[in-house]
Amino acid sequence: MKARFIPTLLLSSALVGVLLAPSTPAFAGPYDGYTLRVKLIGGAQYEPLYTIIPEWEKKTGAKVEIISRKNYFDLDREYKQDIAAHKIDYCVGSNHTSFAPQYPGLFRDLTGLVPANYIANFSPRVIQQSTIGGKLLQLPRHSDISELYYNKKVYNDPANKAAYKAKYGKDLAPPTTWDEASQQAKFFAKPPQFYGTQFAGKDEAITGRFYEMLHADGGQLFDKNWKPTFNSPAGVKALNWFVDLYKSGAVPKGSPNYVWDDLGNGFASGTVAFDLDWSGWASFFNDPKSSKIAGDVGIAPAPKGSAGLRTGWSGSHSFSITTTCDNPKAAVDFIEFLTSHDAQMLEARRGLIPTRIDAQQAALAEFKAKNDTYMSDVFTTFSAAMRDESFTPPLIPEWIEASNLIWPQLQKAIVGDKTSQQALDDAAKQVEAMMDDAGYYK
Repeated sequence: MKARFIPTLLLSSALVGVLLAPSTPAFAGPYDGYTLRVKLIGGAQYEPLYTIIPEWEKKTGAKVEIISRKNYFDLDREYKQDIAAHKIDYCVGSNHTSFAPQYPGLFRDLTGLVPANYIANFSPRVIQQSTIGGKLLQLPRHSDISELYYNKKVYNDPANKAAYKAKYGKDLAPPTTWDEASQQAKFFAKPPQFYGTQFAGKDEAITGRFYEMLHADGGQLFDKNWKPTFNSPAGVKALNWFVDLYKSGAVPKGSPNYVWDDLGNGFASGTVAFDLDWSGWASFFNDPKSSKIAGDVGIAPAPKGSAGLRTGWSGSHSFSITTTCDNPKAAVDFIEFLTSHDAQMLEARRGLIPTRIDAQQAALAEFKAKNDTYMSDVFTTFSAAMRDESFTPPLIPEWIEASNLIWPQLQKAIVGDKTSQQALDDAAKQVEAMMDDAGYYK
């Protein structure tokens, strides 16, 4: 809009000063001029949500400064360094239900800060998993649990169907047990061009996979007194599943060094028959711009172990507010914005499972209305698993420390440096010593 011309001679000096001063914004929000400093998880599956942050800035008048954007393993290390250095100069941080118990004093209880009627929008099970020691330390953003993606092209291939029927006496279909999954992985494998399946082989990725296979085979990580019990026969059976597939060549040789992105890109490359993975990859796998198997992706429930239980290791990515935050009201406003119905719908359209019940229902209805059978199957399968079969690792501060003792031993068994029993016995001794030092046996 053009400014009107007013003769200067008619202006008082005071009015001149007003006109020469910086103009007032058309809208000044409740946090006008405030800068909210945040640390967020980065990566292809997480960053599309951040494209709506300018909307929050426009609504509130605040600015968001992202001072760190890393994968969660690196972010976890950074949080621990911040705690050790007593340097927590930010308000909001990405968090995860499996990692949250490790950060005593870093994040504050949201009870009372976030209205109860807002919290009521979320799945009670996920809110329970977000509560540590009676404190709601995080607002859950989306939940992760792994189900089975499979390449329809290789499963529907007539030659594969005939060969499988001739060899095993049954029709080829996505596996319903992990023994059957192992059988099919070996059947499909033609290394180095094609592999039956794959797994992540380091960090919490392999500990968690082993943990859920242990659960499916009827085992436990700890007994009621927190003594390690994962070196049981069920533990050996669970670890042997990984060892056998690696030794047989049914998985890529690089698997011991794989993490999550390697699995997603591997399955999308069209060189893997089936993949146990989370819903965040769903749209990526079915997009011809990113995937060679777009249009040929099937989804099925995770197979069952020898105890008749499905794998279901789960957790939720979340947002937390630091205890040192200088503007908790702005921080609450921000994390409510990023976990709102509209925000969760933005992520749901890409396959991420919302933690809000209203967003879960709306997303499924939207996919059905569009006759999007693939995404409807994704939501139905993953939502049912979150509701019925999800379980977390032990929600104790020592979980990641225990994981960091366990996974190198699992890795040694997988590559053949130790037997499964030796590796698990060594890991159990180390974890028991750590838990003893932490005071669990006094």
